[in-house]
Amino acid sequence: MKRRVAILLLLLIIPVVAFAQEHHQTATFLRIPAWIWKTVNLIAFGWLLWHFLAGPIRKAFADRHQHVRGEAEEARARRAKADQLAADIEARLRQIEQDVRSIRERAVADGERQKREMIAAAEAEAQKILQAARHEVDNRVKRARQELTEYAGQLASDRAEQILRETITDEDRRKLFADSVREVGQA
Repeated sequence: MKRRVAILLLLLIIPVVAFAQEHHQTATFLRIPAWIWKTVNLIAFGWLLWHFLAGPIRKAFADRHQHVRGEAEEARARRAKADQLAADIEARLRQIEQDVRSIRERAVADGERQKREMIAAAEAEAQKILQAARHEVDNRVKRARQELTEYAGQLASDRAEQILRETITDEDRRKLFADSVREVGQA
């Protein structure tokens, strides 16, 4: 504080001395040279300025300093919050990218699994159709054999009847009839 006052006095005295050296007039007021009155007036004016304005100016500068410091702190806090939000967003984006990759991999795996399942189902269906076709063919072959056997039996029976008609006489028929009646009677 003393240092400031000394600097202020020097700043006031230097112009006064310079002013006094320029005006060597001997104008006086109450037998005191005018330059001394001017110096006293200047010092009094400086002291009044200092006395009435130094506190408010100092307070204004201190308030401004506090305001700037507060804004700087607020800016740092906002910056930290923004950095945190940016980090959170980046983390979310990385998580989303990882989720997308995971979903894509699951989709590919599910697609491959479904493809294998569909192929297996198609092969099973083809086996069923093939089995049904074989079964149908086997049934038709059996039926055809049965029909052929019946037809062959019918042909054989017809041929045997024809041969018997041609070779058996009336007496052979009577003898056969009598043998049949005897067998029925014994049974």
